[in-house]
Amino acid sequence: MNRGLWFVAGAGAGIYTMIRARRAAEALTVDGLKDRFGAAAVGARMFRDEVAQGKAEAETELRDRLGLVPHGIPELTRVPSPTDVPASPEEEGTS
Repeated sequence: MNRGLWFVAGAGAGIYTMIRARRAAEALTVDGLKDRFGAAAVGARMFRDEVAQGKAEAETELRDRLGLVPHGIPELTRVPSPTDVPASPEEEGTS
């Protein structure tokens, strides 16, 4: 029984080591490295999107708490500059 137990333990350890070595070798190939970098880029993009969403939610909550105008509606009206005024009456009707 003792020899059989050690044989099974050794065979299991050998199979485990062989599988881990095969995975490590595949990860270090060009395709494996491309996959890992691609996955890292997707993860970074998802993190960036979650941070942007959190910032937008926090801004909305802060505006509600302070009683400010909702996002998208200007609080102050902008005074038009001389470049905003059309040069002739014909241009005024085309917009």
